[in-house]
Amino acid sequence: MPSMSYWCELAWLPPGEAVAGVVVDVEGERIAAVRPGVPAPPGAVRLAGLTLPGLANAHSHAFHRALRGHTQTEKGTFWTWRDQMYAVADRLDPDTYLALARATYAEMALAGITCVGEFHYLHHAPGGASYADTNVMGHALIAAAREAGLRITLLDTCYLTGGAGAGHLLSGAQLRFGDGTAHRWAERAEGLAGVYADQADVTVGAAIHSVRAVPPEQMRVVAEFTRRHPGPLHAHVSEQRAENEACVQAYAATPVQVLHDHGVLGPRSTAVHATHVSDVDIALLSGSSTHVCMCPTTERDLADGIGPARRLRDAGAPITLGSDSHAVIDLFEEARAVELDERLGTEERGHWSAAELLDAATAAGHASLGFPDAGQLVAGAWADLVSVRLDSVRTAGAVRASAAESVVFAASAADVHSVVSGGRRVVEDGRHALGDVGSLLVEAIASVR
Repeated sequence: MPSMSYWCELAWLPPGEAVAGVVVDVEGERIAAVRPGVPAPPGAVRLAGLTLPGLANAHSHAFHRALRGHTQTEKGTFWTWRDQMYAVADRLDPDTYLALARATYAEMALAGITCVGEFHYLHHAPGGASYADTNVMGHALIAAAREAGLRITLLDTCYLTGGAGAGHLLSGAQLRFGDGTAHRWAERAEGLAGVYADQADVTVGAAIHSVRAVPPEQMRVVAEFTRRHPGPLHAHVSEQRAENEACVQAYAATPVQVLHDHGVLGPRSTAVHATHVSDVDIALLSGSSTHVCMCPTTERDLADGIGPARRLRDAGAPITLGSDSHAVIDLFEEARAVELDERLGTEERGHWSAAELLDAATAAGHASLGFPDAGQLVAGAWADLVSVRLDSVRTAGAVRASAAESVVFAASAADVHSVVSGGRRVVEDGRHALGDVGSLLVEAIASVR
């Protein structure tokens, strides 16, 4: 990959300031130097607006993109929505999943996302039979991310049971999620991790789907996998009140307490959602430095509730962001929703600064995905540059002193006009290198509905 210099009209530099006239020199996939306050050198690519580090989507289910709009035609709950999700899951094969994920990841790139955490549990064929290559669906996701221009943390997910406590066997579409036991899951996941062990743009991590899906006595097997590998460990946690109630009934403990007691929490772990957590849960999450991934557009779409994001961060749990079900793919919307949801819940304004929310969308998110050397415009970091227009109908009137506020609280994914991901220019003038991403999505979604 050749050397390149970019001149940023404004760039978001540590410790959190929009600086004018910044040259970012790129060598291969890394930033070689950052030179603030200089005129544009000859030959440099000019980036208008505010240039940010690449955004990290810390929680994704790529195939959920096929549900957008279709699940809005009726009333219901998370559980009725899940029935529609299972119907799509049961139709996917390696080829259709590659096409759908590639288009979905390209949509993410258009939104300024340069790294995705894919929470992957579609391991086997419908009915649970293994493909000849037991990791073919994981390979499809990794290929899709690479073609779309994203780094990927593939969170290979252990999914063994259909509910908390004894007697909840997998059925229907769930059959393709399961490996039988955590040891069989680990055997398959070891094979996947071995393939990508020396490939810098891919991290293979692990996930416990939820306390519903992995019995406590098998959780340590998953945790031990991450001690043998550099990837992170994620888990869905307390998204629904019904999940908490079933967990307490089965194990006399909350989901967070169960995960803590079985060695799952820690600085390389992420609790996704944490919507309905107690004071004790917050103490356990923060005391272990576990990340918490908030997915506000999904949590509101599924009527989950509002999680205590500010309390968690103040206590010591780093906050990250994810688009989860892809009801919307727009990390600016996720970021401002963290603040706006707090306003709705408390009837007060000003819980989060734009700088804090940008950190959640960038450095904290990349760190939670196993890329601590990304998410900042500094020498040695991954060369991810996301440029956002400050003259659109949404951002017009922005000034340097409050450029971050204009982006976080007013911009949308449509205002991203240029994306450099790992040194590769994947979006230019608002157009992805793959071409018409809308058409790719139409074709891919039609093949699985």
